[in-house]
Amino acid sequence: MKKIVKLFLAAVAASTLAFSSCGTKKDGDTLRMSMISEPDSFFPWKSAAAETAAVTDNIFEGLLKADKNGALYPALAESYSVSDDFLTYTFNLRKGVKFHNGADFTSADCVYTYKNLAGLDGLTVRSDNMHIVKSVSAPDNYTFTVELKCPTGAFLLMVASSPILLHDYEENETMPVGTGPYKFVSYSLHEKIILERNDNYYNKERAGKIKNIEVLIMTDENAEISALQSGQLDVAQMISSTNAKMLTKNYNVISHPQNMVQIFGMNNSYPPLSDINVRKAITCAINKQEVINGVFDGFATELYSNFSPILREYYNDSLAGIFTYDLEKAKTYMSASEYKDGFDLTITVPSNYQPHVDTAQLIVNMLKPLGIHCTILPVEWTTWLDKVYSKAEYQTTVISFAGKIDPTDVLRRYGSDYKRNFLKFKNAEFDKTFSKAESEIDLKKRAEYFKKCQEIITMDCPAVFICDPGRNIVTQKNVAGYTAYPINFYDFSTLYFTE
Repeated sequence: MKKIVKLFLAAVAASTLAFSSCGTKKDGDTLRMSMISEPDSFFPWKSAAAETAAVTDNIFEGLLKADKNGALYPALAESYSVSDDFLTYTFNLRKGVKFHNGADFTSADCVYTYKNLAGLDGLTVRSDNMHIVKSVSAPDNYTFTVELKCPTGAFLLMVASSPILLHDYEENETMPVGTGPYKFVSYSLHEKIILERNDNYYNKERAGKIKNIEVLIMTDENAEISALQSGQLDVAQMISSTNAKMLTKNYNVISHPQNMVQIFGMNNSYPPLSDINVRKAITCAINKQEVINGVFDGFATELYSNFSPILREYYNDSLAGIFTYDLEKAKTYMSASEYKDGFDLTITVPSNYQPHVDTAQLIVNMLKPLGIHCTILPVEWTTWLDKVYSKAEYQTTVISFAGKIDPTDVLRRYGSDYKRNFLKFKNAEFDKTFSKAESEIDLKKRAEYFKKCQEIITMDCPAVFICDPGRNIVTQKNVAGYTAYPINFYDFSTLYFTE
């Protein structure tokens, strides 16, 4: 099968024209970084796109934060204590912190946020993770207490991924206001997001070094490279390995794993994909190594469940040999199904993610020997979020699940009652095991439950888990400080110019 290669096109004139609506003259106080999708919402409770959160996590922050190694450190909370029964968490809040609009940060903001997250006092539940919260209270302006319904080893990780919002502020959709190191300035559709350094940020050691950040919406890789060459772009995201290798002489190239899982997602409620033998056949027919070599130029880690080995202590490394690439075995599974003569299948793919489009093209040919005739349906990112992610109105898709530091967030997607389980996977044993993991305090036991969850998913084949793609970041030579995280986060505060 022909290998897919991204060639560095020399159509500089055309690319520069495509970029001219975004670019402006280079400014030493301004760093320009690319982003390949439009933000879906600046309101943290509405956003589902990982790349949007990668930007807005510079605006908002929680009581705790995770560093580049996934370890937690104090953010809006200076310290915390936990009761002996692991049911009550008391946070001592920082004093003197202000929101970007000048409002003081107090415990009232924490109460407002967590009541909304947990759906307390009749409010709409904003976070599936926070269903374990029983009550919240604020003994004073700088003390915040959370009481849980049951113990869980994941609560502090949930805290770190739950940004505190200004109470009763209703403009976060269009003018987000947080306490983070950068402030929102503006957003121009199809063009850019502009942020400005928060000069009143409480943590001087983690404050931003560059005054202005412009995040340019650029869905075409060739336009990104042209913009780098012309000096109109300082940092290019998601560059293919082929192009990254060609740029190493004149630019900084940073490559790292993402803790991300690329999948061939199947709607398990859609016949014939509701037939487990069909799903097993598809799993055995997809050559993951060919995808890794053809789409990612070899820079990706082959996977077997919805877990990357980056989460080492939770990763089940015994699943590698269960469903390997084996076309004859795939045909045997297909013969045992109710659809042995094959069928037509649509692969809905977000068109702005070229690696997913290229992967879908390879899969089309891989499934032909099974009599499965695939049609690729490219859609805009907002359409994918609406039709596939929110409404499950699709047959199959190629997408990546963003990495998380909490295994609960990784596996919750497969719960029968999870509202965004767009794979429509249902397994009672998984639900029971996941529930045990969620409430377990002992970290070793918790890890074993998570490994069992991975095994159940692997055996039921709700999706084909392809790889953890490597990320290639290309920067100008005078840009330093780019920091890789185990989650999708563009940490603008660490970036600086060397000249």
